[in-house]
Amino acid sequence: MKLFDWMRRDTPQLSELQQQRCARLVAPPSLDDTPLRQQRIVVLDLETSGLNLQRDQLLAIGAVVIEEGAIDFSQQFEATLCRADHQASASTLIHGIAPSAIAAGDDPAEALLAFMEFLGDSPLLAFHAAFDQHMLARALKESLGLRLRHPFLDVAELAPLLCPQASFRQAGLDDWLAHFQLQAAERHNASADALATAELALILFSKARQQQFDSLGALEQRLQGWRRRKQAPSL
Repeated sequence: MKLFDWMRRDTPQLSELQQQRCARLVAPPSLDDTPLRQQRIVVLDLETSGLNLQRDQLLAIGAVVIEEGAIDFSQQFEATLCRADHQASASTLIHGIAPSAIAAGDDPAEALLAFMEFLGDSPLLAFHAAFDQHMLARALKESLGLRLRHPFLDVAELAPLLCPQASFRQAGLDDWLAHFQLQAAERHNASADALATAELALILFSKARQQQFDSLGALEQRLQGWRRRKQAPSL
């Protein structure tokens, strides 16, 4: 299915070249039983102007690729999006992206289209994926008129699913990195956080194979059952 099949009718004004590039994108397949070592996975992290899903803006994208069971350092993506009306806020102290860097960033439509080309038809992986999924979907809708259809898996769910012995209740990325004695070169930087998440994911995939779950499709099915058990009322 071509990407134009799932573009919105109220598509923003795009150049002819941008429209041609959109036309060459393809929609992703559903998660299946492809072995983890044969699956290309894009690990994503976003920096935003805040945590409000409807008001705040996407500021930066960082992504790395897991392929053939390892992080492929030849496949990395990084972009800061230009937001002309952006002002420093409390979030600036967290992500460290100065307003001047955002003002000098890439055109949002160009940055997002380049990311979609980098992504291809690969599934996405993120830590606390629901937030990244919503913010990316909203940015794609606003800048390109596209609906995000790519499957997302949440490392924040996979970790407790595959490591039930860990004594965490609501663990963040730092907690799981410390649990496995991993170190992030820098935190709250999109590219560095994506790399740290990918390193954590590789450990979790190893544990998944030990538990006879060797595909993203199998992990998603296991997660569905895990979510139902968590939501079930206690007797």
